[in-house]
Amino acid sequence: MKELNYAVIIPARYGSSRFEGKPLISLCGVPMVVRTYRQCIKACSPEKVFVACDDNRIKTVCEQHGIQVLMTSIDCLTGTDRVAESAQHLDADVYINVQGDEPVFNPQDLVTLINTAKEYPTEILNGVCELDEEDQFRSGSIPKAVMRADGRLLYMSRAGIPTTKKHKFVKAWRQVCVYAFPKKALEAFKEHNEKTPLEQIEDIEILRFLELGWAVRMVPLSTQSVAVDTPEDVERVVRVIQQRGL
Repeated sequence: MKELNYAVIIPARYGSSRFEGKPLISLCGVPMVVRTYRQCIKACSPEKVFVACDDNRIKTVCEQHGIQVLMTSIDCLTGTDRVAESAQHLDADVYINVQGDEPVFNPQDLVTLINTAKEYPTEILNGVCELDEEDQFRSGSIPKAVMRADGRLLYMSRAGIPTTKKHKFVKAWRQVCVYAFPKKALEAFKEHNEKTPLEQIEDIEILRFLELGWAVRMVPLSTQSVAVDTPEDVERVVRVIQQRGL
């Protein structure tokens, strides 16, 4: 398989409206952004991995742990905007976004995404896995994906989709927040410079690509990721860290 010139970027914003300072919360004694980085370098060389942040507090912690840092604007609308800004300073064909609030994701999922990007270097990729818990299906914190038969994304929503006339949970898939973007896609994303209508309503940035006319290929990954969206998620992630010995 052809060698891929890629960079892995972990966007980390200090001023989250739902959870300020989230990248630096301590999870069993290790800052969350550092845990995410450590999962990444189990899958690829540390030279490939960067944290893109907007605050010197994050920068300082990362540098203390030997992590490469890219400083980005505090005005970035989303993590993908932060990746797009970072791409202006890095020479790569594909930019892989691992969300900074995924401290227990499966490194093999990153390997899978990199290998898929080698096969489809000009396409936008996003992770997906089957969702088998109804409380996650009902949760507004978890984006649910519906796809074509060929795996291309039709739509993504925080609502419980797909569902029946009586709104029953039958079968569903959730987004895994790992992405791969060709440079042209990131340029188009950032050039738009504002959230698109559906992106604004759902607060799901991958929808901007759909609304701008790009196709998104969903890549099946494991169910091991547990995102930290709110303070209430911390206890759950700590249990996972302890169970897996991370």
